[in-house]
Amino acid sequence: MDREALLKELVIREAPTKIFFLVIDGLGGLPVNGKTELETASTPNMDRLAYEGACGLLHPVLPGLTPGSGAGHLSLFGYDPLKYDIGRGILEALGVGADVRKGDLTCRGNYATFENGVITDRRAGRIPTEVNRRLTAKLAQEIKEIDGVQVFLYPGMEHRFVVVFRGEGLSDDLTDADPQKNGLPPEKAKALSPNAKRAEEVVNKFIERATEILKDDHPANTVLLRGFSLPPDIPSMEELYGLRCASVAYYPMYRGLAQLLGMEPLEAGPEPEDAFNVVKENRDRYDFFYIHIKKTDSYGEDGAFDKKVEMIEKVDKALPVLLEAKPDVLVITGDHSTPSVLKAHSWHPVPILLWSLYVLPSKVSSFGESECLKGSLGIMRAVDLMPLVLANALRLKKYGA
Repeated sequence: MDREALLKELVIREAPTKIFFLVIDGLGGLPVNGKTELETASTPNMDRLAYEGACGLLHPVLPGLTPGSGAGHLSLFGYDPLKYDIGRGILEALGVGADVRKGDLTCRGNYATFENGVITDRRAGRIPTEVNRRLTAKLAQEIKEIDGVQVFLYPGMEHRFVVVFRGEGLSDDLTDADPQKNGLPPEKAKALSPNAKRAEEVVNKFIERATEILKDDHPANTVLLRGFSLPPDIPSMEELYGLRCASVAYYPMYRGLAQLLGMEPLEAGPEPEDAFNVVKENRDRYDFFYIHIKKTDSYGEDGAFDKKVEMIEKVDKALPVLLEAKPDVLVITGDHSTPSVLKAHSWHPVPILLWSLYVLPSKVSSFGESECLKGSLGIMRAVDLMPLVLANALRLKKYGA
């Protein structure tokens, strides 16, 4: 019996306990002047919970592997990302409310800056969302079909957008059309298998046409596409764990991930307190709340150490609002590390705080990487977290005779 089947058999589907899962995106970091962003931040509320709760470090996938956001989140919710390899495109598409059907090829797009033969800014200076909407509408008006394949475009937040390709014989077995770093020439999508040749041709023609249409729209004068994916077959969290789940996520990709796992999206503003108030208002309707905070990751990718620190402090300051909703189990962690010194996701393990009435307390002095290393959870794979969460919520039966 595999782990999913075992949990489905052992889970207690009718229980009164409430689980709050606070994911501070890109939470983990590396020291600057001796301390990481989390260790530098003033976080009295998290520090108290860390003393009372169980702490440790999580490997989102495997030691040494740098995870994408999708893989990092799947692990946290108990889905092995080595089994469920889900492209970012489908997550982003669902998050923006795209019409996605079986066989559709989805991908995530970035507006980017192209100068002197190279990509000088992969995010086009994080253009305002209203500019994104105008540019996406412009592309959608000009590009409706390529070689018999229908093309649908949807704006996202800031520089992000979504493309859905609809036609026969499309495969997601493609490389990203994105150099991944500034200062490099654009990359074309490449088929990784013969059955992806049609998709390769369509995608690259779309990029060529979009670049021609956007040539006078500096800084957003080209597009990068990545995360090609077809709709996957994956069980919901209610099927696996018997949990009525809700998500409070401001950014589309994370709403899409939550919807893919059967969570009902709840609308909230961009600030942590906005999200926490929505949880308070809906506490009695759901068993499990996933709350996502994005800006910590954005600031890490921008190399903005001090701003990442400030965002962590903002979350901590608002945390009493969430605690007023009286969680039975509270998890505070990240989907991956985004050290400001690297300006990118990294392979470093992520701090984890698990609070309930039934944990073995770590009694650490603060919530940070060095103190979490001393905690009672040790260093573990993120995919093993969910059974611990269910156990602390008194939602698992005894195993065996």
